[in-house]
Amino acid sequence: MPRRRRILLRIRTTRDKLEPMTFTRITVSGEQMGGVPCIRGLRIPVATVVGMLAEGMAESEILAAYPDLESEDIREAMRYAAEAVSERELPLAVSV
Repeated sequence: MPRRRRILLRIRTTRDKLEPMTFTRITVSGEQMGGVPCIRGLRIPVATVVGMLAEGMAESEILAAYPDLESEDIREAMRYAAEAVSERELPLAVSV
C-alpha cells in the first residue's frame, strides 16, 4: 500500500476574503513523527528548525547540521511558524 502524505494548506482571512497559504515543503503524515509538521517528508520537524533559529544558529550552521535541508526549507519553516501564530486562520490538510 503506498504511503499517503499530506501537504498542509492554511486559509487565512483578511478583511472579508480568504487567501490560501500553501506550504509545499511542509508535510504532515500520521505515520511519520506522530503527525508533527516536518520538512519535505524528512524526519526533521519544523519546530526543530525554528528552535535552532530562535537559539541564534545561522542558516549555514543549520544546513551543516542537517545536510538534507535546503535554504528554502528554512524560509518556509519560518513562514509556517509565522502563520501558525497568526490570529485568524483555519488549518486544513490536503491529502496527496
